[in-house]
Amino acid sequence: IIYGGPLALMITVFLVQVKCFAEIINIGYAVYKMDNLPWFRSLSWYFLVASNYFFYGESLVEQFGVLINNVDFLPFLVRYHRLISFSMYIIGFVWFVLSLVKKYYLRQFSLFAWTHVALLCVVTQSYLIIQNMFQGLIWLIMPVMMVIINDIMAYVFGFFMGRTPLIKLSPKKTWEGFIGGGLATVVMSLGLAYFMCQVPYLICPIEYSAELERMTMSCEPSALFRPQEYGLPDTVTTWRRILGMKETVTFYPFFVHCFFMSLFASIIGPFGGFFASGFKRAFKIKDFGDLIPGHGGIMDRFDCQFLMATFVNVYIHSFINIPTPGKLLQQVFMLRPDEQLELFHGLQDSLLARGILQPEA
Repeated sequence: IIYGGPLALMITVFLVQVKCFAEIINIGYAVYKMDNLPWFRSLSWYFLVASNYFFYGESLVEQFGVLINNVDFLPFLVRYHRLISFSMYIIGFVWFVLSLVKKYYLRQFSLFAWTHVALLCVVTQSYLIIQNMFQGLIWLIMPVMMVIINDIMAYVFGFFMGRTPLIKLSPKKTWEGFIGGGLATVVMSLGLAYFMCQVPYLICPIEYSAELERMTMSCEPSALFRPQEYGLPDTVTTWRRILGMKETVTFYPFFVHCFFMSLFASIIGPFGGFFASGFKRAFKIKDFGDLIPGHGGIMDRFDCQFLMATFVNVYIHSFINIPTPGKLLQQVFMLRPDEQLELFHGLQDSLLARGILQPEA
């Protein structure tokens, strides 16, 4: 799937999202016993379609702006994308109000809220996963692997060394598994990052090339993925000099970000699983579904992944993602030709006024 490129990954994320949504909604139907209301299932799926139209549309507009402007009818959809999305939601809202039945008001509004919480937990997180992917596949693969590593290593340490219960929501979880799994996650994540930082296919942002007329995943690695030398405190430097070692250390700057992401996966990530456990206990169910024998449904496997995806997206926008000429050009190409000319002349005048650009002779 990874080597199938961004399209294959987007389809995979979409399929996982739909299955997770179905599992959550089916629990709602079972809890509120709404099978005798003909339109409510249709309404839930309609809101899923409307939400995906909005979020996937936002991603396509941002990443494929140049391509979209070359197709006759698509610029109209881009310009009025949010209006169309809002109109779709309003249609669903009116549909819901018209479907209200007097003796089922409370249950209908409860399930309406249930649907929106499911959309928030599943569709929004899926959108963030796709946003992370376009920054480079490493921002998708590393967080996923961190959660998987933590889950496996916490089980291993808990199985062999577990003695002290961690939380009542999950009686089998132990402090020994939590701490041992966390330390193993940090170490193994750094080892995995070392190899991934050397693969351009994984570290390059996914962008649309107007020249090649296709998506590209090749680039000159940014400073984040090139080894850098760092100085050490004087005391440490002295000891290293005495021992005949190099006075500086060299590593990939991405290791620093990998360290903080692995800490989140180890300390906060498991709480996604605890939340899911509490949710299932509240409604007296064992698993979200039965797609995977012995392991439950898809949502049982992805309860921590969605929380991790949100953190990574916030982390990227806070510490990594800064405007670049390439990203700004993507936005410029989405303007009309007359607006592009206006921007060009405005920028030219500004550069001349500041002496950065010399006037033509």
